[in-house]
Amino acid sequence: MSVKKVALACSVCGRRNYFVPENPRRTERLTLNKYCKYCGRVTEHRETK
Repeated sequence: MSVKKVALACSVCGRRNYFVPENPRRTERLTLNKYCKYCGRVTEHRETK
């Protein structure tokens, strides 16, 4: 059985840079501060579908 993954997209440029395992118990979208190699800085990344 494989783990389902969701993408984290940069809130500035919109590119999907990170993938994390899906947690079915989480009700709100995940937001993390991560480094975006396209923007060249740390930005907020949000969970996408």
